[in-house]
Amino acid sequence: MSTKLFDYLCLVLVIAGAINWGLVGVFQFNLVEFICGGFNMISRIIYGVIAIAGIYTLSFFGRIGDCSKME
Repeated sequence: MSTKLFDYLCLVLVIAGAINWGLVGVFQFNLVEFICGGFNMISRIIYGVIAIAGIYTLSFFGRIGDCSKME
């Protein structure tokens, strides 16, 4: 898997997590628990994967300046 594809995948997961937290905050509706049928092992795995993607996307800050040098 190319790094660019992995970056986009992680970004999509982080956006999905942000949308879920927005739904929780505004409507008290947790989409992940709704899809998984409550807080169980599957929902914990989903939360873990989204958390890892969020931590990985922190590396984007270090690469933002690198993109301008490539042009």
